[in-house]
Amino acid sequence: MNLTRDEARTRAELLSVHSYDVTLDLTRGDRAFRSTTVVSFDARQGASTFIDAVTDTVHRVELNGVELDAAEVADGVRIQLPALSASNTLVVEADMLYMNTGEGLHRFTDPVDGEVYLYTQFEVPDSRRVFAVFEQPDLKATFRFAVTAPSHWDVISNAPTPEPVQAGSDADAQANSTWYFDPTPVMSSYVTALIAGPYQSVRSELTSSDGRTIPLGVFARKSLMQYMDAENIFALTRQGFEFYEEQFGTPYPFAKYDQLFVPEFNAGAMENAGAVTFLETYVFRSRVPDATIERRAITILHELAHMWFGDLVTMRWWNDLWLNESFAEFMSTLAAAEATEFTQSWTTFAILEKGWAYRQDQLPSTHPIVAQINDLEDVQVNFDGITYAKGASVLKQLVAWVGQDKFMEGVRQYFAKHSWRNTELVDLLSELEAASGRDLKAWSALWLETAGVNTLRPEFSTDGDGTITSFAILQTAIEAFPTIRPHRLAVGFYDHDDDGALVRTHRVELDVDGERTEVEDLVGRRQPALVLLNDDDLAYAKIRLDPASLRTSVRHVKDFRESLPRTLVLASAWDAARDGETPARDYVELVLQNIGAESDSSVVLVLLRQLASTLAFYVNPDDREAMGDAAADSLLDLALDAEAGSDAQLQFTKAFSSHARTARHLDTVEALLTGERVPAGLSVDQDLRWELLTSLVAGGRYGQSEIDAELARDTTATGQLAAAGARAAVPTPEAKEAAWSALVDSADLPNSTQRSMIAGFSRVHERTLLEPFVEKYFASIQDVWATRTHEIAQQIIVGLYPSLLTTQATLDRTDAFLAELGEASPSLRRLVLESRDGIERALRAQAADR
Repeated sequence: MNLTRDEARTRAELLSVHSYDVTLDLTRGDRAFRSTTVVSFDARQGASTFIDAVTDTVHRVELNGVELDAAEVADGVRIQLPALSASNTLVVEADMLYMNTGEGLHRFTDPVDGEVYLYTQFEVPDSRRVFAVFEQPDLKATFRFAVTAPSHWDVISNAPTPEPVQAGSDADAQANSTWYFDPTPVMSSYVTALIAGPYQSVRSELTSSDGRTIPLGVFARKSLMQYMDAENIFALTRQGFEFYEEQFGTPYPFAKYDQLFVPEFNAGAMENAGAVTFLETYVFRSRVPDATIERRAITILHELAHMWFGDLVTMRWWNDLWLNESFAEFMSTLAAAEATEFTQSWTTFAILEKGWAYRQDQLPSTHPIVAQINDLEDVQVNFDGITYAKGASVLKQLVAWVGQDKFMEGVRQYFAKHSWRNTELVDLLSELEAASGRDLKAWSALWLETAGVNTLRPEFSTDGDGTITSFAILQTAIEAFPTIRPHRLAVGFYDHDDDGALVRTHRVELDVDGERTEVEDLVGRRQPALVLLNDDDLAYAKIRLDPASLRTSVRHVKDFRESLPRTLVLASAWDAARDGETPARDYVELVLQNIGAESDSSVVLVLLRQLASTLAFYVNPDDREAMGDAAADSLLDLALDAEAGSDAQLQFTKAFSSHARTARHLDTVEALLTGERVPAGLSVDQDLRWELLTSLVAGGRYGQSEIDAELARDTTATGQLAAAGARAAVPTPEAKEAAWSALVDSADLPNSTQRSMIAGFSRVHERTLLEPFVEKYFASIQDVWATRTHEIAQQIIVGLYPSLLTTQATLDRTDAFLAELGEASPSLRRLVLESRDGIERALRAQAADR
């Protein structure tokens, strides 16, 4: 199933692919579909190569009119193509399997009405699960799809949907039709798409910068469409179109733009050209935090940016995946901040994306932004915080260094020169150098080709009246990744105004380079209440406060008038707690004392996650239960004190229920669920009911009968997932054993059900329930990795690692497994090493909390 970079490079040197004609018959049952592919391509005369096709049965392979023996040339993954001509036509007819893993052609049946819904997910290497294809991004071609399906379905692809043609009836007298799509523009196979089923849609349109009318569509399952706020999605889409077309200097490149919310999706979204798929939890059937609404907006803008950067211009090989994702991540935040209502999106970026990047960059598996991608397994585990968030953070710093106008000028030239082609990093950097006049070779070497995160600290002295006599910024790096880098950053001085708010009174922006950088501009100024390095969050670095500023932050972090500096100070405190530099209990106290005054929903969401992690992993185990119960008390008080109907009320209620453990707390959760005591303004809707019920299940108050009763009330797919998670959370050895057996011993679970059950399995108050599964985990994961698809295997290996058993014994057992594994499976080894690092970090933090 793997493909190496060397194989891809060799194949690209041999071939030039012109077109694919793909005919799919989706009316042949619920297990497999018929796929017929006609490929037109040129090749070096007499050469041999292979085409990718993950098949169930191969019926015909015909090369240039000569039928090849399928039993000899096809192995279920590749089809060998011998003795090529200069110009070639290949026909492959095969049966291929529907998937329930969110890869290839995923098949889902809606429990509400029994309707079947299909969608494709091809990135990285899964278009080969639907048609025969040269599966690598630099062999672009046109694609023409013909799809036969039930007549009452809608069929959507990259090209506009044509009028269907009647195709008779099947054995069950079901009327079928065929949709003959026009050829696509030249594109990579991983951004082609097919979405089929009785999806419902809302339609609109916009006018592109070149005067074309671009049809817009928003799609979802019939049973979800009542919750779709399509006008909000259209409004964001129009704002994104206008912003990107102006910034990029290039009109939207495709004929239409559909956005489809599909079931059991693994990622947030996928940038299929003109047919973007999203996970359908972005269709809000219950109230969600404002942070989730913002996250959907950022995701919409992220995928739209990919229409240019990724689809119109595409990386040559997956080592430049980071540039696709980092660029879309940076541009989506910039667009949100400058063109939509989400003007605080850089605050969200600071605490969410950069927090992810800092965590990833401190793992033993960290890697340069430009990663070494030797094969497909390498890239599949590289959809990480380096590829997305660190890359975007570094691009943000680059923009600050060269200037946004010059950066966009270079981007415009890049699109003008390379549209519809494949590129490498040097192609973009050369345009940015030309536009900005800066030499980016040294910058690229230090920032893109080395791993690790630097730490910056202020060092200054004052005279007797508090005037600064010297000020320097100190930069350090850890021994394993010793690179000292240049940073463009700002230093902010903050003091209290007449109303007691912490406001910025002075700012200086400068280039920091080397282990010590003197800041002469700050000499002679009075020492403020708080000095903040990396003010405005331009740089990518861990920040530490001087002692006086740290004391101010502990007492007054809630007094910052602006959200971004408050978030940067909180992020510094979180980072210090994770590193074991400060006691974890101090961070718990800092969050609980200040979160009630936080106005940014995304910041509240992340702080609550960090609070949960601190209590679960970093506090002294002897004090864990008492501190957790005290935190639940505080969260309940925050929920009761919050404004009725507010976002804070909802978030604090959810957080309280997740920490509820004692009989008194479970009484409160039960009163919320039954409606006996519900604070004014709080809507206990269906999704909140499931959260409350699962809290009661995990606490041993409720069991199977209550789960079944709630499922009878909510028979939707969402209800089934919630019930599966709740069953796995039942705190008995028998329930945990049943969940483990379904997850590991069987391979039948759909991806979303598996994900929900893993979350429920790990939701325990008594950690000894998980101890019997440590040996089972290490005994099974090599087989899981070898026999399951990548997505399914990664869920199990990461999700079932005994991360809550933060003991030396867990470390020792992990080390024994890694020693036995050796270098046999680098991707599996990486996943286990990353999990191991969580235990090691937890033990260090716990030692600092004693």
